[in-house]
Amino acid sequence: SPQQPNVTSLGATTVAIVTLEAFAGMWINAFIVCVLCIAWVKKKALNSNEKILLLLGCSRFCYLCFSWIYSFLSIIYPNRLYVHHTLQLLQGAYSFFNCSNFWVSACLCAFYCIKIANFRNRFFIYLKVKIDRIVPWLLLGTEIFSLVFGVLVYNVIDKAAFTNLNFTCQRRFWKATIRAEEYLYPIHFLTGFIYTTSFTAVIFSAVFLLFSLWRHKHKMQTNSMNSLSMDAHIRAMKSILSFFIMYSMNFMSLILTLIYSTKHQSHVMFLVYLIQHVFPGVHSLILIFSNPKLEKTLLSILSCVKCEVCVK
Repeated sequence: SPQQPNVTSLGATTVAIVTLEAFAGMWINAFIVCVLCIAWVKKKALNSNEKILLLLGCSRFCYLCFSWIYSFLSIIYPNRLYVHHTLQLLQGAYSFFNCSNFWVSACLCAFYCIKIANFRNRFFIYLKVKIDRIVPWLLLGTEIFSLVFGVLVYNVIDKAAFTNLNFTCQRRFWKATIRAEEYLYPIHFLTGFIYTTSFTAVIFSAVFLLFSLWRHKHKMQTNSMNSLSMDAHIRAMKSILSFFIMYSMNFMSLILTLIYSTKHQSHVMFLVYLIQHVFPGVHSLILIFSNPKLEKTLLSILSCVKCEVCVK
Protein backbone atom coordinates (compact mmCIF):
# COMPACT_ATOMS: atom_id res chain seq x y z
CA SER A 1 0.00 0.00 0.00
CA PRO A 2 1.26 3.55 -0.61
CA GLN A 3 2.99 5.20 2.30
CA GLN A 4 0.78 7.60 4.24
CA PRO A 5 2.33 10.76 5.63
CA ASN A 6 2.72 10.85 9.40
CA VAL A 7 2.54 14.53 10.23
CA THR A 8 2.28 15.98 13.73
CA SER A 9 0.56 19.25 14.50
CA LEU A 10 3.96 20.95 14.77
CA GLY A 11 4.95 19.47 11.40
CA ALA A 12 1.76 20.72 9.76
CA THR A 13 2.27 24.18 11.27
CA THR A 14 5.88 24.22 10.05
CA VAL A 15 4.85 23.24 6.52
CA ALA A 16 2.13 25.90 6.42
CA ILE A 17 4.36 28.73 7.67
CA VAL A 18 7.38 27.70 5.58
CA THR A 19 5.17 27.49 2.48
CA LEU A 20 3.80 30.97 3.12
CA GLU A 21 7.28 32.42 3.70
CA ALA A 22 8.87 30.62 0.74
CA PHE A 23 6.19 31.53 -1.80
CA ALA A 24 6.07 35.15 -0.61
CA GLY A 25 9.85 35.34 -0.93
CA MET A 26 9.75 33.76 -4.40
CA TRP A 27 7.17 36.32 -5.58
CA ILE A 28 9.25 39.21 -4.20
CA ASN A 29 12.46 38.01 -5.85
CA ALA A 30 10.63 37.15 -9.07
CA PHE A 31 9.42 40.75 -9.13
CA ILE A 32 13.04 42.01 -8.87
CA VAL A 33 14.18 39.67 -11.64
CA CYS A 34 11.28 40.62 -13.95
CA VAL A 35 11.73 44.38 -13.51
CA LEU A 36 15.47 44.19 -14.11
CA CYS A 37 15.10 41.88 -17.12
CA ILE A 38 12.57 44.27 -18.70
CA ALA A 39 14.97 47.16 -18.08
CA TRP A 40 17.77 45.08 -19.58
CA VAL A 41 15.74 44.46 -22.75
CA LYS A 42 14.81 48.14 -23.06
CA LYS A 43 18.23 49.64 -22.37
CA LYS A 44 20.31 46.75 -23.78
CA ALA A 45 22.50 47.11 -20.69
CA LEU A 46 22.49 47.05 -16.89
CA ASN A 47 24.63 48.99 -14.47
CA SER A 48 26.73 47.14 -11.89
CA ASN A 49 24.20 47.54 -9.08
CA GLU A 50 21.44 46.08 -11.26
CA LYS A 51 23.63 43.15 -12.32
CA ILE A 52 24.24 42.24 -8.70
CA LEU A 53 20.56 42.62 -7.80
CA LEU A 54 19.52 40.49 -10.79
CA LEU A 55 21.84 37.63 -9.84
CA LEU A 56 20.85 37.97 -6.19
CA GLY A 57 17.14 37.77 -7.08
CA CYS A 58 17.71 34.66 -9.23
CA SER A 59 19.79 32.98 -6.51
CA ARG A 60 17.22 33.67 -3.81
CA PHE A 61 14.29 32.55 -5.95
CA CYS A 62 15.97 29.21 -6.70
CA TYR A 63 17.20 28.88 -3.11
CA LEU A 64 13.69 29.30 -1.72
CA CYS A 65 12.31 26.86 -4.28
CA PHE A 66 14.75 24.03 -3.47
CA SER A 67 14.69 24.81 0.25
CA TRP A 68 10.88 24.56 0.31
CA ILE A 69 10.94 21.23 -1.58
CA TYR A 70 13.50 19.83 0.85
CA SER A 71 11.58 21.08 3.91
CA PHE A 72 8.27 19.77 2.57
CA LEU A 73 9.66 16.31 1.85
CA SER A 74 11.62 16.07 5.11
CA ILE A 75 8.47 16.83 7.14
CA ILE A 76 5.66 15.21 5.11
CA TYR A 77 7.38 12.39 3.21
CA PRO A 78 10.80 11.90 4.84
CA ASN A 79 11.42 8.50 3.22
CA ARG A 80 11.00 10.04 -0.24
CA LEU A 81 14.23 11.95 0.39
CA TYR A 82 16.14 8.68 0.29
CA VAL A 83 15.06 7.63 -3.17
CA HIS A 84 18.32 7.24 -5.07
CA HIS A 85 19.92 10.64 -5.91
CA THR A 86 16.96 12.68 -4.62
CA LEU A 87 18.68 13.74 -1.41
CA GLN A 88 21.98 14.33 -3.21
CA LEU A 89 20.44 16.52 -5.90
CA LEU A 90 18.34 18.56 -3.47
CA GLN A 91 21.24 19.13 -1.08
CA GLY A 92 23.64 19.96 -3.90
CA ALA A 93 21.26 22.46 -5.53
CA TYR A 94 20.29 23.92 -2.15
CA SER A 95 23.96 24.40 -1.20
CA PHE A 96 24.82 25.95 -4.57
CA PHE A 97 22.05 28.57 -4.44
CA ASN A 98 22.54 29.23 -0.72
CA CYS A 99 26.26 29.85 -1.22
CA SER A 100 25.49 32.05 -4.22
CA ASN A 101 22.94 33.98 -2.16
CA PHE A 102 25.42 34.79 0.60
CA TRP A 103 28.38 35.62 -1.62
CA VAL A 104 26.37 37.82 -3.99
CA SER A 105 24.93 39.58 -0.92
CA ALA A 106 28.48 40.21 0.29
CA CYS A 107 29.39 41.52 -3.18
CA LEU A 108 26.49 43.97 -3.02
CA CYS A 109 27.65 45.24 0.38
CA ALA A 110 31.21 45.68 -0.87
CA PHE A 111 29.91 47.44 -3.99
CA TYR A 112 27.89 49.92 -1.91
CA CYS A 113 30.92 50.59 0.29
CA ILE A 114 33.34 51.16 -2.60
CA LYS A 115 30.93 53.30 -4.62
CA ILE A 116 29.74 55.56 -1.81
CA ALA A 117 32.49 55.74 0.81
CA ASN A 118 35.16 58.42 0.40
CA PHE A 119 38.77 57.59 1.30
CA ARG A 120 42.05 58.91 -0.05
CA ASN A 121 43.79 55.55 -0.02
CA ARG A 122 45.28 54.74 -3.46
CA PHE A 123 44.00 51.18 -3.49
CA PHE A 124 40.50 52.31 -2.54
CA ILE A 125 40.54 54.97 -5.28
CA TYR A 126 41.70 52.33 -7.77
CA LEU A 127 38.79 50.07 -6.76
CA LYS A 128 36.32 52.94 -7.07
CA VAL A 129 37.50 53.63 -10.62
CA LYS A 130 37.64 49.96 -11.72
CA ILE A 131 34.65 48.57 -9.78
CA ASP A 132 32.29 48.51 -12.78
CA ARG A 133 34.77 46.34 -14.70
CA ILE A 134 35.47 44.14 -11.69
CA VAL A 135 31.82 43.34 -10.87
CA PRO A 136 31.11 40.90 -13.78
CA TRP A 137 34.27 38.91 -13.05
CA LEU A 138 33.53 38.97 -9.33
CA LEU A 139 30.04 37.59 -9.94
CA LEU A 140 31.42 34.93 -12.28
CA GLY A 141 33.95 33.86 -9.66
CA THR A 142 31.19 33.77 -7.04
CA GLU A 143 29.06 31.43 -9.17
CA ILE A 144 32.01 29.15 -9.96
CA PHE A 145 32.88 28.91 -6.26
CA SER A 146 29.23 28.21 -5.40
CA LEU A 147 29.07 25.51 -8.08
CA VAL A 148 32.20 23.83 -6.70
CA PHE A 149 30.68 23.91 -3.21
CA GLY A 150 27.40 22.43 -4.48
CA VAL A 151 29.22 19.61 -6.29
CA LEU A 152 31.29 18.93 -3.18
CA VAL A 153 28.15 18.68 -1.04
CA TYR A 154 26.58 16.36 -3.64
CA ASN A 155 29.64 14.09 -3.52
CA VAL A 156 29.70 13.99 0.29
CA ILE A 157 26.01 13.07 0.46
CA ASP A 158 26.43 10.54 -2.34
CA LYS A 159 29.37 8.92 -0.58
CA ALA A 160 27.37 8.72 2.63
CA ALA A 161 24.45 7.16 0.75
CA PHE A 162 26.69 4.63 -1.04
CA THR A 163 28.40 3.60 2.18
CA ASN A 164 25.58 3.66 4.71
CA LEU A 165 22.24 3.25 2.92
CA ASN A 166 20.57 -0.13 2.47
CA PHE A 167 18.48 -0.54 -0.64
CA THR A 168 15.17 -2.33 -0.16
CA CYS A 169 13.74 -3.78 -3.34
CA GLN A 170 10.25 -4.19 -1.89
CA ARG A 171 9.56 -0.46 -1.47
CA ARG A 172 12.04 0.90 -4.00
CA PHE A 173 13.54 3.57 -1.81
CA TRP A 174 16.77 4.08 0.10
CA LYS A 175 16.39 3.61 3.84
CA ALA A 176 18.59 5.98 5.77
CA THR A 177 21.17 4.66 8.21
CA ILE A 178 23.45 7.68 7.77
CA ARG A 179 25.59 8.53 10.77
CA ALA A 180 25.10 12.27 10.58
CA GLU A 181 27.86 12.95 13.10
CA GLU A 182 30.42 11.55 10.65
CA TYR A 183 29.18 12.88 7.30
CA LEU A 184 27.25 16.08 7.99
CA TYR A 185 29.80 17.88 10.17
CA PRO A 186 32.23 18.50 7.27
CA ILE A 187 29.36 20.06 5.31
CA HIS A 188 28.43 22.22 8.30
CA PHE A 189 32.08 23.24 8.66
CA LEU A 190 32.28 24.29 4.99
CA THR A 191 28.98 26.15 5.28
CA GLY A 192 30.27 27.88 8.39
CA PHE A 193 33.42 28.90 6.52
CA ILE A 194 31.31 30.42 3.72
CA TYR A 195 29.09 32.25 6.22
CA THR A 196 32.14 33.52 8.14
CA THR A 197 34.05 34.88 5.14
CA SER A 198 30.99 36.53 3.57
CA PHE A 199 29.89 37.86 6.97
CA THR A 200 33.38 39.34 7.45
CA ALA A 201 33.01 41.18 4.13
CA VAL A 202 29.67 42.59 5.30
CA ILE A 203 31.13 43.72 8.64
CA PHE A 204 34.10 45.45 7.01
CA SER A 205 31.81 47.13 4.48
CA ALA A 206 29.56 48.39 7.27
CA VAL A 207 32.51 49.67 9.35
CA PHE A 208 34.15 51.48 6.41
CA LEU A 209 30.87 53.00 5.29
CA LEU A 210 29.99 54.09 8.82
CA PHE A 211 33.41 55.70 9.23
CA SER A 212 33.03 57.45 5.87
CA LEU A 213 29.56 58.68 6.90
CA TRP A 214 30.94 60.03 10.19
CA ARG A 215 33.75 61.88 8.39
CA HIS A 216 31.35 63.27 5.80
CA LYS A 217 28.91 64.46 8.46
CA HIS A 218 31.72 66.10 10.44
CA LYS A 219 32.94 67.91 7.30
CA MET A 220 29.41 69.12 6.52
CA GLN A 221 28.97 70.48 10.04
CA THR A 222 32.35 72.25 9.84
CA ASN A 223 31.59 73.84 6.47
CA SER A 224 27.88 74.43 7.26
CA MET A 225 26.71 72.82 4.03
CA ASN A 226 24.38 70.07 2.86
CA SER A 227 25.22 67.25 0.46
CA LEU A 228 23.36 64.61 -1.48
CA SER A 229 26.15 62.22 -0.51
CA MET A 230 24.70 62.09 2.99
CA ASP A 231 21.45 60.56 1.68
CA ALA A 232 23.43 58.03 -0.36
CA HIS A 233 25.45 57.08 2.74
CA ILE A 234 22.31 56.63 4.82
CA ARG A 235 20.52 54.49 2.19
CA ALA A 236 23.58 52.29 1.80
CA MET A 237 23.91 51.94 5.59
CA LYS A 238 20.29 50.80 5.86
CA SER A 239 20.88 48.11 3.24
CA ILE A 240 24.12 46.92 4.81
CA LEU A 241 22.63 46.88 8.31
CA SER A 242 19.76 44.74 7.00
CA PHE A 243 22.41 42.41 5.54
CA PHE A 244 24.10 42.34 8.95
CA ILE A 245 20.87 41.34 10.69
CA MET A 246 20.20 38.66 8.06
CA TYR A 247 23.67 37.17 8.40
CA SER A 248 23.45 37.20 12.20
CA MET A 249 20.15 35.32 12.18
CA ASN A 250 21.48 32.82 9.65
CA PHE A 251 24.54 32.28 11.82
CA MET A 252 22.19 31.43 14.65
CA SER A 253 20.26 29.00 12.46
CA LEU A 254 23.53 27.38 11.33
CA ILE A 255 24.64 26.85 14.94
CA LEU A 256 21.23 25.45 15.87
CA THR A 257 21.35 23.11 12.87
CA LEU A 258 24.84 21.96 13.81
CA ILE A 259 23.81 21.23 17.39
CA TYR A 260 20.29 19.86 17.00
CA SER A 261 20.01 18.35 13.50
CA THR A 262 21.09 14.92 14.79
CA LYS A 263 19.16 15.12 18.09
CA HIS A 264 15.61 15.25 16.65
CA GLN A 265 14.71 18.46 18.48
CA SER A 266 11.62 19.30 16.44
CA HIS A 267 10.90 22.62 18.15
CA VAL A 268 14.42 23.88 17.52
CA MET A 269 14.35 22.76 13.88
CA PHE A 270 10.99 24.53 13.55
CA LEU A 271 12.77 27.78 14.50
CA VAL A 272 15.58 27.00 12.02
CA TYR A 273 13.10 26.48 9.16
CA LEU A 274 11.42 29.80 9.94
CA ILE A 275 14.72 31.71 9.99
CA GLN A 276 15.99 30.13 6.77
CA HIS A 277 12.86 31.00 4.79
CA VAL A 278 11.88 34.43 6.10
CA PHE A 279 14.96 36.54 5.44
CA PRO A 280 15.48 36.06 1.67
CA GLY A 281 12.02 37.55 1.10
CA VAL A 282 12.13 40.22 3.81
CA HIS A 283 15.57 41.46 2.87
CA SER A 284 14.72 41.53 -0.84
CA LEU A 285 11.70 43.67 0.08
CA ILE A 286 14.06 46.06 1.92
CA LEU A 287 16.25 46.20 -1.20
CA ILE A 288 13.20 47.05 -3.32
CA PHE A 289 12.35 50.06 -1.13
CA SER A 290 16.03 51.08 -1.14
CA ASN A 291 16.07 51.21 -4.95
CA PRO A 292 14.05 54.12 -6.46
CA LYS A 293 13.34 52.29 -9.73
CA LEU A 294 12.12 49.08 -8.06
CA GLU A 295 10.15 51.03 -5.45
CA LYS A 296 8.41 53.15 -8.11
CA THR A 297 7.50 50.08 -10.16
CA LEU A 298 6.16 48.21 -7.14
CA LEU A 299 4.07 51.16 -5.96
CA SER A 300 2.63 51.67 -9.45
CA ILE A 301 1.66 47.99 -9.64
CA LEU A 302 0.06 48.13 -6.19
CA SER A 303 -1.88 51.28 -7.14
CA CYS A 304 -3.15 49.60 -10.33
CA VAL A 305 -4.22 46.53 -8.35
CA LYS A 306 -5.97 48.78 -5.82
CA CYS A 307 -7.81 50.58 -8.62
CA GLU A 308 -8.91 47.28 -10.17
CA VAL A 309 -10.21 46.06 -6.81
CA CYS A 310 -12.11 49.32 -6.24
CA VAL A 311 -13.69 49.13 -9.72
CA LYS A 312 -14.90 45.59 -9.11
